[in-house]
Amino acid sequence: MENTLVQEKLAVKRLPAKIKIAYSLGQLGWSILSGIIQVWLIWFYNPPANVAIPEIIPRGAIFGFLTVIGLITMTGRFIDGITDPWIASLSDRSRNPKGRRIPFMAKAVVPFTLFTVFVFLMPVSSSSILNTIWLTVSLLLYYVFYTMYVAPYFALTSELGYTEKDRLDLSTYIALTWFIGYIIASGASFIWPIFQNMGMSLVSAIRLSIVLLSVIGFIFMMIPVLVIDERKFVTVKPSPKSFKSALKSAFKNRNFVIFEIFFLAYGIAITIFQTGNVFYVTVLLGFDETWVTIITAVTGIMAFVLYPAVNIFAKKLGKKRLCFFAMIMLISAYLYCAFLGVFPFAPVIQAFIFVIMAGIGFAIFGILPNAIVADIAKNDGDRTGEYKEGMFFAVQTFMNKLGQMIAMLMFTSILLLGKDPGDDLGIRLTGIVASAIGFVALIIFTKFQDE
Repeated sequence: MENTLVQEKLAVKRLPAKIKIAYSLGQLGWSILSGIIQVWLIWFYNPPANVAIPEIIPRGAIFGFLTVIGLITMTGRFIDGITDPWIASLSDRSRNPKGRRIPFMAKAVVPFTLFTVFVFLMPVSSSSILNTIWLTVSLLLYYVFYTMYVAPYFALTSELGYTEKDRLDLSTYIALTWFIGYIIASGASFIWPIFQNMGMSLVSAIRLSIVLLSVIGFIFMMIPVLVIDERKFVTVKPSPKSFKSALKSAFKNRNFVIFEIFFLAYGIAITIFQTGNVFYVTVLLGFDETWVTIITAVTGIMAFVLYPAVNIFAKKLGKKRLCFFAMIMLISAYLYCAFLGVFPFAPVIQAFIFVIMAGIGFAIFGILPNAIVADIAKNDGDRTGEYKEGMFFAVQTFMNKLGQMIAMLMFTSILLLGKDPGDDLGIRLTGIVASAIGFVALIIFTKFQDE
């Protein structure tokens, strides 16, 4: 049976464009759901003083430097990190006749969507311990089903990509759809005024907007589940290794470990951008919430324009050089963030300068990390005869989530030093701290070797 699959796969030689598109549209779907959480969660539960959202969970400091929403998100990411390698191991070892990845994704779609919505729906309209418990449980389950879809999804990057060029192309496609999904999620601020004009309160309008966007995300996540026949395009090679053995084996790959430490810093940087964008735009630059979408869209458009160049230069110069340059750009962008609103020129120009610096970094990081891990997983499998794509991408996903956990805890804690117009020290310090973390990671990354 396996020989037949191998022959069939080799006969195809290159992955059809329609499969690449179907695969990338799944990324569009889950990035909408992920974007909703990244952009609006902390802002919704811990908004600036000039936003008329009532206190739904406690907003004060705990132990003087932590917040309730920060602790909840940290706990969610911690539990999520535990489930990542476990679900990846189950996927790697799966002998489901329909494939190792798609069946997991199919089971995750509905609960993933529902718990994205539940995160913003509270049983009590005012601040309550019941709301805190509800949010904690909903966010934990959101992360579990997020992993159940995303970990197998990323493993397909390596398995569908027959060649390095295919894997780089797939990474380019999903980088494009990720940014589109993120822009759509940030566009909620354009939707809820429509419902407000119909007589809804701000909170109800925000919640209905999130429901509509979540439904759109659900539809796109179902496309690869329904279109991709894993049996036709993937050679099924269940890994015999146990969860513990597979995890140890992945961490024995020194190059992989170095890259993941570097990727952790990127996870912190991108989360600060996603979470802090609304604060940078509304508090430091003085724009309203709709400008979050405008700035995000312009950043995304710039990244889209650069994606073909990234694809070409990665093949000519190597992925390491481009990643190194991208991190330098992000470090510069976050140092610059600390001074937004202070520069003696128009806020629009200040925003545009940030878009240029961040857009270059995000364009490169949007494509190359998945391509690098896919190459590492493929080469490791060819060398050892044990294909653990799910575990490699689970560690990748875990590092991204660990970065998000650190960033959200750090961001919400630093905000206690000031998050309002005229009292914005905390917002400015987030950029400085993110830059320092990126600089340390850059030094470590010098030891990485291109596969």
